[in-house]
Amino acid sequence: MPEEETIFLTQDAYDKMKKELEHLKGEVRSQIAQKIKEARAEGDLSENGGYQAAKEAQGKNEGRIAELTHKLRYAQILQTSSDGRAEEGSVVRLKIGDAEAEFLLGSRDLSCTTDKKIISTKSPIGAAVLGHKAGDTVDYEAPGGRKMQVEIISVTPLA
Repeated sequence: MPEEETIFLTQDAYDKMKKELEHLKGEVRSQIAQKIKEARAEGDLSENGGYQAAKEAQGKNEGRIAELTHKLRYAQILQTSSDGRAEEGSVVRLKIGDAEAEFLLGSRDLSCTTDKKIISTKSPIGAAVLGHKAGDTVDYEAPGGRKMQVEIISVTPLA
């Protein structure tokens, strides 16, 4: 992930990530360190399953800490406009063929604050509807190269 990339989050998603980061850096790190210490006390580390498991847990925890730290550093709280255009944080109702469905435009990081299906603004359909209003019909290229059309039924800010 490029360091300059802005990560759009709701205030709620930001707060949940921050709380998770504090938990991982504090309580979880301490618990893992204690498990490693106890496993080391048992002796031979090459055949110590508890030690290997604790080191693996430590690696996963540190990876998640790094991921959250990066996302929070480059986070921007969504401020959706009221001009009716589809943007990061907009809920869009789309008609694709004969079916209608509602989606949240944004990154998967928003999934911790909503049960709505998410469409990335970097996906072909997400990029196509970005900047458009209800009533617009836009074309996009689906994976596999097939040309598709989608009608934007409504655009509302995420509540």
